[in-house]
Amino acid sequence: MADTKKYISKEELKTHNTVGDLWISIQGKVYDVTDWGRRHPGGITPLLSLAGKDATDAFVAYHPGVVWNRLDEFFTGFHLKDYSVSGASRDYRKLMYEISKMGFFEKKGHVGFVTLCAMAAMFSTCIYGVLGCNSTWAHLGSGALMGLFWIQSGWIGHDSGHYEVMMNKGLNRFVQVLSGNCLAGISIAWWKWNHNAHHIACNSLDFDPDLQHIPFFVVSSKFFSSITSRFYERKMNFDHVINLFAQSWLLLLSKRTVPNRVQEILGLLVFWIWYPFLVSCLPNWWERLMFIVLSFCFTGIQHVQFCLNHFSSSVYVGPPNGDDWFEKQTHGTLCISCSSWMDWFHGGLQFQVEHHLFPRLPRSQLRKISPFVQELCKKHNLPYNCVSFWKANLMTLATLRAAALQARDLSNPTPKNLVWEAVNTHG
Repeated sequence: MADTKKYISKEELKTHNTVGDLWISIQGKVYDVTDWGRRHPGGITPLLSLAGKDATDAFVAYHPGVVWNRLDEFFTGFHLKDYSVSGASRDYRKLMYEISKMGFFEKKGHVGFVTLCAMAAMFSTCIYGVLGCNSTWAHLGSGALMGLFWIQSGWIGHDSGHYEVMMNKGLNRFVQVLSGNCLAGISIAWWKWNHNAHHIACNSLDFDPDLQHIPFFVVSSKFFSSITSRFYERKMNFDHVINLFAQSWLLLLSKRTVPNRVQEILGLLVFWIWYPFLVSCLPNWWERLMFIVLSFCFTGIQHVQFCLNHFSSSVYVGPPNGDDWFEKQTHGTLCISCSSWMDWFHGGLQFQVEHHLFPRLPRSQLRKISPFVQELCKKHNLPYNCVSFWKANLMTLATLRAAALQARDLSNPTPKNLVWEAVNTHG
């Protein structure tokens, strides 16, 4: 019987890779998501990263089974010619099916509730420490505790962006805005825009915004040529500074489509009312300054954790390739080994490979599926890098040091003697 299906080649599919002409392939069927891109809950950026390519693994990772029913409305009628699946991707999709069948995605545990209770206790203690105590040490301790409070706020905000930590979407949205906008001053809309791009294009120098922190943190000498950021849509000059507070406002005040823009702005205003007011209640400028410094220094621990998971891993230039999306996730991530009683400190991100392969999986289930992921990586000769927190810091510092030395050599290529090298080598 003759095959009545219509086919297009991979080369022809690649030509449909713009905002105005955006096609993707999922399990060999070709879909036109041009119009859907503007309404896509995850934003158009992830779609553009995989435009004109096979997006099956990424689609499987980010969408529950019920979403598959909506694909037919975008079907072009074409199938991808010579469509094939690698052994790693085939086994990954099989593991995803088995995990779903066991109900792991629905078993959220009590992590969300416990985290919110801990946050309430920490925030109340901070308020009492500032308003109810006259001791300088109590004020400084409250500043440090505020930083630790922001860390837990960040974890619950992160979780709520990947899956519903509450009983329904309305409560989940409330927790997102509360933990991100109101309590931390970071727009949850900006975070979603940034974080979705990071997950899809993990460790791509020009597509992953989580690596674009020049000039302070540079993980590759390729940044020295001022590569173009496909996320920020501009050249990354080696003199640009990125601030999370500023990025939130820049997005919300831009012409980009931002869901619930007014709600997001109001949430940020809440933060910029209560935090400066709380600081102003301290008795003198020295204590106010130290409160701010301590709160941001302690919450900086969380930013260190984010850096550890990716800075020392493999990087590449260009968009992710749908044919090896699964492999790219394992190459670009680093897990942190720790005991289960320390899971609260790492927010589940110590299982970074598992989190990137199964981003919708609740934090409480990551440790349970880790053996299956390690077995899958071993079977297909893929890296599953896992080191201690201390070793991860050393690896990250080594990566930054190597880039710093390359920057020094480029800025002053004149050979120096050994004494000069000993005095001027830092990192």
